[in-house]
Amino acid sequence: MERLTRRLFETPVYPERILQIGEGNFLRAFVCWMVQEMNEKANFNSSIVVTQPLSQGMVPQLNEQDGLYTLVLKGLDKGKPVRIVKRIESISRGINPFELNDEFMQLAGSKELRFVVSNTTEAGIAFDPEAKETECPPQNFPARMTKFLYHRFEAFNGAADKGLIFIPCELIEQNGDHLKEHMLHYAQLWQYPSAFVEWMNSACAFANTLVDRIVPGYPRDTIAEITKEVQYEDKMVVEGEIFHLWVIEAPAWVEQELPTSKAGLNVLFVPSIKPYRDRKVTLLNGPHTVLSPVAYLSGLNTVREACEDAVVGKYVRKAMYDELIPTLDLSKEELTAFADSVMERFRNPYVNHLVTSIMLNSFPKFKTRDLPALKKYLDRKGQLPDALVFGLAAIISYYKGGKRGEDIITLNDDQKILDLLAQLWQTNDPSAIAEGVLGASFIWAEDLNKIAGLKEKLSGYLTLITQKGMSGALQTIV
Repeated sequence: MERLTRRLFETPVYPERILQIGEGNFLRAFVCWMVQEMNEKANFNSSIVVTQPLSQGMVPQLNEQDGLYTLVLKGLDKGKPVRIVKRIESISRGINPFELNDEFMQLAGSKELRFVVSNTTEAGIAFDPEAKETECPPQNFPARMTKFLYHRFEAFNGAADKGLIFIPCELIEQNGDHLKEHMLHYAQLWQYPSAFVEWMNSACAFANTLVDRIVPGYPRDTIAEITKEVQYEDKMVVEGEIFHLWVIEAPAWVEQELPTSKAGLNVLFVPSIKPYRDRKVTLLNGPHTVLSPVAYLSGLNTVREACEDAVVGKYVRKAMYDELIPTLDLSKEELTAFADSVMERFRNPYVNHLVTSIMLNSFPKFKTRDLPALKKYLDRKGQLPDALVFGLAAIISYYKGGKRGEDIITLNDDQKILDLLAQLWQTNDPSAIAEGVLGASFIWAEDLNKIAGLKEKLSGYLTLITQKGMSGALQTIV
């Protein structure tokens, strides 16, 4: 069977108006799909150039298929099962800037380029004082985009109509504001002219966003059936749920340039994303982050299995309903209804969301998604939340590595974090491990040992997990 390429299908050619930093499953099932919907239904007439944020990535595989891939959306829509199989054609090409930096920088001088979207994980939007302008390209994402944007400023002599609209999808609060802040910092550090800073402030826009769609990724269990259905070989298939939501806080004119409503997309342009973000990050991403290591080390592989398991399911509900909901300020009825809908999505019978796919960068995720709730719960209730602290213990236990049965545990995180966990686990001392993790200010930007009782509670859970295994330890809190 022939590999999917543009030789097999006549595909439209559109101007390259979007630069996408990130070639992973989420953006391909979310932004790239939306661009295609707008192309087909709203005459958006735009294609995407994808670059990978790290030196190792999937751009080569994507280019082997001329940017084409298959998206499978499955789920319940108004209680009815829906399945959509769609070939996505919105990516024109991929660039690895770490190998083809000149080609990447040439894109900065493109007259058609208008948008920059990104997903570099929670750890991506950060300031690194060691980043150098002389790097080709800078390893740090905001530094790379500062250099890219300055090149564009010079190419068009600061023309007011050649600014870019940045729409980051990283799941951190005020993601657009932080990206702009770091880029302005680099502009100052590298002594770029004040005219460039003025142009960035006046001609460019930095949106704050919230994204929501569960994307399990490559459907290993059903790829044979999908291949038979589409009649071509596709190594970049991605699977996601039907539900989608994109909340964007940006200047009013940005909405005029993105015809999302004409395409029937669930995209909201709002004056503030905060209430949407707090609800979603706390009640969807928060449970995801803590359930994943608990489920995996309990012998379960998917989010659905975790929620349907008698013991792990109780743990998930305890975390969501008993500990996370009380930290939010909306009405309990509204929050409970949202939590119920999240649980329905978690139990989606048409999507196998592997918990290992959620474990990427677990510590930054816990910091963003669960740590604020842990602090607020302690402040409001006068005690630490059992399930959230246990979830952190489960993450630490997962990062011990080794094997689960015959499966090797593959760890994905910042190397500095991996080195720290490897060093701490060599002590075999739960108290020392807890103290070392909580005291890692490069992870938390603070010393969490100062939170009263946290070290002792975390150490106790680590001891239980070590002695009884995850399933046995879990019994103590559910």
